[in-house]
Amino acid sequence: MTAEPAYQFTLITATDGPALIGIFNHYIEQSDAAFLEDPVSSAFFERLLPYLKIYPSVAARDDQRTLVGFGMLRPHNQMPAFRHTAEVTCFISPDRTGQGIGSRMLEHLETEGKKAGIRNLLACISSKNEGSIRFHIRAGFTEVGRFKDAGKKWGAFFDTVWMQKEI
Repeated sequence: MTAEPAYQFTLITATDGPALIGIFNHYIEQSDAAFLEDPVSSAFFERLLPYLKIYPSVAARDDQRTLVGFGMLRPHNQMPAFRHTAEVTCFISPDRTGQGIGSRMLEHLETEGKKAGIRNLLACISSKNEGSIRFHIRAGFTEVGRFKDAGKKWGAFFDTVWMQKEI
């Protein structure tokens, strides 16, 4: 019997950039989970760093301390009236999905979000990403809106599905 890998959940750090970009680029190039069509560079990670100082983040690491997933909260809207609402993003290395990492990362973000005064989590998901929609429903999110044909990736339009969870 093989032992289940142990995972640690820590903050995303500046040194996680290359591994985080590697995971994110997989989803850009291979799926509808990321809205971009072209891979991103380290400059993309640099633009995330200010949010990591203000909003909760989580890095999932295996027993070798290798980054296998990441999640973060970011502002839904920059206006002060919306400071209690955040958008959530989570990505897991494709060879580690289905192991409960996403659920644990989301639980971590919810706990830390509450501590930071966040009351509502929003997720904007491609209608083609049925797995993510199911994941969010299982995690207690409800669909609150849908923008028809709002996005286009690889020549095909998709709806953006907005989901919400009060925490």
